[in-house]
Amino acid sequence: MRIGLDARWIFPEITGIGSYTQELIRHIAEVDRDHEYILFFQHESVLQRTLAFAGITAQDDRFSTRVIPHGPFSPASQLLMSRLLRHAKIDLYHSTNFMFPLTAFPPQRFGRVTCVTTIHDLIPLLFPEHTPKALKSRFHGVYKRVMKEVGRRADGIITVSESSRRDIIEHMAIPPDRADRVVAIHEAAAANYSPDTSPANDPRVILYVGRMDPYKNVVGLVDAFAQLLSAGDVRARLKIIGPRDARYPQVEERISTHRLEPHIDWPGYVSGEELLTAYQQADVFVLPSYYEGFGLPVLEAMACGTPVICSNRASLPEVAGDAALIIDPDQPDALVTALRDVLTNRDTAQTLRVKGLHRAAQFSWQRTARETIACYERLQAMR
Repeated sequence: MRIGLDARWIFPEITGIGSYTQELIRHIAEVDRDHEYILFFQHESVLQRTLAFAGITAQDDRFSTRVIPHGPFSPASQLLMSRLLRHAKIDLYHSTNFMFPLTAFPPQRFGRVTCVTTIHDLIPLLFPEHTPKALKSRFHGVYKRVMKEVGRRADGIITVSESSRRDIIEHMAIPPDRADRVVAIHEAAAANYSPDTSPANDPRVILYVGRMDPYKNVVGLVDAFAQLLSAGDVRARLKIIGPRDARYPQVEERISTHRLEPHIDWPGYVSGEELLTAYQQADVFVLPSYYEGFGLPVLEAMACGTPVICSNRASLPEVAGDAALIIDPDQPDALVTALRDVLTNRDTAQTLRVKGLHRAAQFSWQRTARETIACYERLQAMR
């Protein structure tokens, strides 16, 4: 089978979907000896970086590449990809995010290319109030119609958790006779995520990794941190890794309200090596989100031996299992109690470290790649 994989979702600064895409390419290269791949990129520099990351050399005839000077959302991409896929003689096309060239995949296309898309979550569809400044929320009607067409035209949908699979089937109106075409395939922490022996921190370090969108509930974390410090029994700092976002100034405003600036480290976007070090050196990682399609930072922290506190919403209990302290994001006192427990009780912290390492080891990118390839083969056989 000749598979076209759209790697234009890997941007110069790696995001969650870009990380998913490059890890998938890397591990497909490790495990798949039966199929041929064409990788579509937007930037030559990203192409070269990704091939090096994946260990794909010019001598590997399983892989070829194309540079397309248009992003996946651009009208030019929508118009030109149909011809490009035909000329490349693609059997199956996989977009690693929800948007694919709709013009290349009309609802009735007998004998044409099989289309697979990965939908990581439905946050803008389900909770537009939690992403009020995002384009998908500001143009909610358009986004809703696009997602309806994605559901109609894709031959298969990959998602990253059973929680997201249920949401997709329900809210994208997938008919019962097509529900088996929506497949949950878990992500995993990268192989280099592992513990590192480092001295105990004083003050203790609380880590958050992610964006500032309201659904991430970083404001709730800041409030809990302020409450923890005001009690006076724990010395701690809060480290926030993720870019500041002018659309959502609430986090910075809340930090200012509580006068927490001397207790906050906020480096913004960091390199992969710096992120790994941050996980390894933190005393606890917190993800208090109202919704996550998967919640990869939970596994990344666990793989580094860092205790985890996360919310009880959406996919997070599915990912964390019994290896984290699970809290209700609507109960700030519960987060304060959990933080105090991890930071002051060595037994709690050690139990979470051991359970977290075991939990993270249950997920692997090789398995993700193998299950993705099996999905390709099953969908192609159904055509």
